[in-house]
Amino acid sequence: MSILQNILPSFSDIRTLRPRLLVVDDQSTNIQLLYQVFAADHEVFMATSGEQALAFCQTTPPDLILLDLVMPGMDGFEVCRRLKEDRSTSDIPVIFVTAHDDPAEETRGLDLGAVDFISKPVNPAVVRARVRTQLTLKFQSDLLRRMVFIDGLTGVANRRHFDERLDSEWRRCARSQSPLALIMADVDFFKRYNDCYGHQAGDECLQKVAAVLKDSLNRSADLVARYGGEEFACILPDTDQPGALALAWTMEKAVRALALPHQCSDVAKVVTISLGVSAMVPQPSSAEAALLIQQADAQLYRAKQSGRAQVCGAADGVVPPDGATG
Repeated sequence: MSILQNILPSFSDIRTLRPRLLVVDDQSTNIQLLYQVFAADHEVFMATSGEQALAFCQTTPPDLILLDLVMPGMDGFEVCRRLKEDRSTSDIPVIFVTAHDDPAEETRGLDLGAVDFISKPVNPAVVRARVRTQLTLKFQSDLLRRMVFIDGLTGVANRRHFDERLDSEWRRCARSQSPLALIMADVDFFKRYNDCYGHQAGDECLQKVAAVLKDSLNRSADLVARYGGEEFACILPDTDQPGALALAWTMEKAVRALALPHQCSDVAKVVTISLGVSAMVPQPSSAEAALLIQQADAQLYRAKQSGRAQVCGAADGVVPPDGATG
């Protein structure tokens, strides 16, 4: 039921969304024409070169791209090829908009991964209908993909989504030389909780803890996932060690504030969590995102060995905010 509660509301939102379109064309008149066609119901962004388009897609992925075929420098074929080779942009539908009607070129574009070809000069009604069709297909695919990546019990991301996102963020942060942080969290004495209150109560406990962890995140780029059993993991792009430690303490206090009774715990009469934090700047020469997991897991182990219900990071002597204690 958790999956349905997280996914089904999005179907009703499709009609009210303002999809993001990226128009890529070196001719301003063509850009203006397509802008007029879609501006009322869409967010329309513009790029006048292939290089601009690729850079934009890395920072602000659109829902669909209307791509000119013939442009100075990088042509539409090369732009499409690079988009489809990059995991972070490969799912963006590409529609070629071109004055050419060569079947060989259309075949080449479709083979590269484009979803449609539209001839210039465009017919506004036709281009709107084709874009609407492709956006509907994309939203449906996105929803199905979300179902594959969501943990059925807690409604947060599952381990598969975690692994893919961590790999993607590791590579992105390596390119930009930005810090990447990871928080590993474990519910304290959870086996005792199950034994004491029953497995149904245990499931409800995990659901409430997951919801609190997710609510503690401040940015859409942050991700909380069920790592396994009663363990959760939070990916924090562009976050350094102090920032991750502060968020981890916020999470610890938020779970404690749930005040879920736990009479069988040795550290408190309510449910608590232990957290381990690691952060680093990934290096382009290394693809070992597992190193970040190992370090965060080691800090989680240290938190549990030090008495649980606390946060440990790579830096020793870190004290909780507001004088809180584990």
